[in-house]
Amino acid sequence: MQPPATAIDALLAGTHADPFSVLGLHEGPGGGFARALLPGAAEVEAFSLSGQSLGTLPRVDPRGLFEGPLDAARQPLRYRCRNGGHEWWITDPYSFGPVLGPTDDFLIGEGTHFRLFDKIGAHVIDHEGATGVHFAVWAPNAALVAVVGDFNDWDGRRHPMRRRADTGIWEIFIPEIGLGRAYKYRVTGPDGVVQPLKADPFAFASELRPATASIVATPGKPEWGDGAHRAHWAATDPRRQPITIYEVHPGSWRRPPGREFPTWDELAEQLIPYVVEMGFTHIEFMPVSEHPYDPSWGYQTTGLYAPTARFGGPDGFARFVDGAHRAGIGVLIDWVPAHFPTDAHGLAKFDGTSLYEHADPRQGFHPDWNTAIYNFGRREVEAFLTNNALFWAEIYHVDGLRVDAVASMLYRDYSRAAGEWIPNAQGGRENWEAVHFLQGMNRAVYGRHPGVITIAEESTSWPGVCLPTHEKGLGFGFKWNMGFMHDTLSYMAREPVHRQFHHDEITFGLMYAFAENFVLPLSHDEVVHGKGSLLNKMSGDDWQKFASLRAYYGLMWGYPGKKLLFMGQEFAQSREWSEARELDWDLLAHAPHQGMQGWVRDLNRAYRALPALHARDCEGDGFAWLVVDDAAASVFAWLRQAPGAAPVAVISNFTPTLHGHYRLPLPIDGEWREVLNSDATIYGGSGQGNMGSVTASHGAALVVLPPLATVMFEYAGKA
Repeated sequence: MQPPATAIDALLAGTHADPFSVLGLHEGPGGGFARALLPGAAEVEAFSLSGQSLGTLPRVDPRGLFEGPLDAARQPLRYRCRNGGHEWWITDPYSFGPVLGPTDDFLIGEGTHFRLFDKIGAHVIDHEGATGVHFAVWAPNAALVAVVGDFNDWDGRRHPMRRRADTGIWEIFIPEIGLGRAYKYRVTGPDGVVQPLKADPFAFASELRPATASIVATPGKPEWGDGAHRAHWAATDPRRQPITIYEVHPGSWRRPPGREFPTWDELAEQLIPYVVEMGFTHIEFMPVSEHPYDPSWGYQTTGLYAPTARFGGPDGFARFVDGAHRAGIGVLIDWVPAHFPTDAHGLAKFDGTSLYEHADPRQGFHPDWNTAIYNFGRREVEAFLTNNALFWAEIYHVDGLRVDAVASMLYRDYSRAAGEWIPNAQGGRENWEAVHFLQGMNRAVYGRHPGVITIAEESTSWPGVCLPTHEKGLGFGFKWNMGFMHDTLSYMAREPVHRQFHHDEITFGLMYAFAENFVLPLSHDEVVHGKGSLLNKMSGDDWQKFASLRAYYGLMWGYPGKKLLFMGQEFAQSREWSEARELDWDLLAHAPHQGMQGWVRDLNRAYRALPALHARDCEGDGFAWLVVDDAAASVFAWLRQAPGAAPVAVISNFTPTLHGHYRLPLPIDGEWREVLNSDATIYGGSGQGNMGSVTASHGAALVVLPPLATVMFEYAGKA
């Protein structure tokens, strides 16, 4: 029964390709036969988990190999080890059967397993009468995989894993360990070369950088109190709901005294009430998943399933989401399937081969970010990413995913010169594998989690980003309107005297405003890398900058589309944003910044309260031009409307000139109440306005248009 000497050597060295075939308790014609590696022991007695003695095992190799017959069927074993005056107990992981089953193998092989996060990674479970941790990792080309951690002295010889040949997944159940244990995988490639220790791609938690080990953890939280919030969004059409998004980098919104990062609970205590007070409907976090490098802001993620350790444990993030939902605030997260970093502990060359990425750098290397690109055509990679999208929706109850850098996924030649990319089978530049992945991801999210939305950061004119997949679209719920951002900021940077020659930078966007379901983004990307703050993008002196920014926000909140504003811009942060410091909250001691904050708050409240401003954000019948061609005065006016709601007229004057008797076409005669005016003194303006209302007759009204201002009028009925 004893294996050959070479097999014993391999077992002791931790290089045996199939340790489960020789270790543990095996049934045969002569009864049960047990074999165990127990270095340091001189005497060994085998027991069942219930404590029944099953017999002793003699030592057959001085290096710690024990084996012998036992009058027992296959079952988990515990060994009492003795040497001199010392005694210790070991529950043998090699005496347990596999945890994964044939159904898992079938669904994984088919690429239709939508609960991989329940099966792969590290899970505390009860198995065959014992409590422990089940580890599973996909490494199909590896010659050997062992789990190492603080429970086995990081010794790769102690826990080599079982390979499931049909799927390429390696697994092992290690009894008597639990939550909080640090671990990695020791992967031997097909060429026999041992890779750098790898973090778990499915880890639910990680060590705080610069440490990189995975942590055994339970994701989410056991009890939630957000049922009403989730039910509301599941029963509504988000295109017809008010959505104003406050984009946040959680590490630099506020910083606690003497510490680098706040906890999720500290953020919840301050950020949620602030967002409620400011009238936003959603918080969008820049990526919260684990990443090694702070200045990457989370976009270089190495742990897609783990909320970063910077802000505490994963339960803290779950509490934040639950608290936000109880307060009526949705939580969106930035999600990055477009690329991943090549850090040694991450996904790159995971099993010694290009497993998650393409081997050819013309497909697998991203020149913009010096990163790897997922092989979207590999069903296991597609399943890994799709399951991650489902994971955040299900386990952390997030309300949506803003998918980063979609354009870079759709085109094989993105940021590449001729000869640096490989055409598709039809000779074109489209990445059909990425298209298939995005469609499948959106089908899975919308099919399994009503109320959860996906938003594409897509900067090209790819058709049908928000079209359903059964109509050959990508299936996203919304798309960032990068054209709006670019054109309008370009317009606002011009001196007012020159704006008349660039009138189309405002009007052109309405040619395509309803081609997709748009979010209007003034994101972090516009206030970093030398671009300055939004305030300093405005032309003119200080008064004009503040007035122009208020007028610009007014235009944006009156423009069709959902709204997104990056943190700090609601009070006109003066400096460019940096992740290395908190926002300049001290600016709120100054009236112009207070006024800007109040203006954004009131814009949010009006946008939510007036259905005409939001209920037809994504449909053309919700918008009609009133004044489109007054380039000489740089005046724009339009009507927002929705069935059953009073219409709202939005007028922007982008010159410093006061128009005291401007003839404004209005479609309904009667009283129009001035509901918003960015030139009001409470916001820092000059106080010009319309004494509360104007009266329209014969299809027009004479209105006061303050300098560098946006005003809004709601129809109040017949005068």
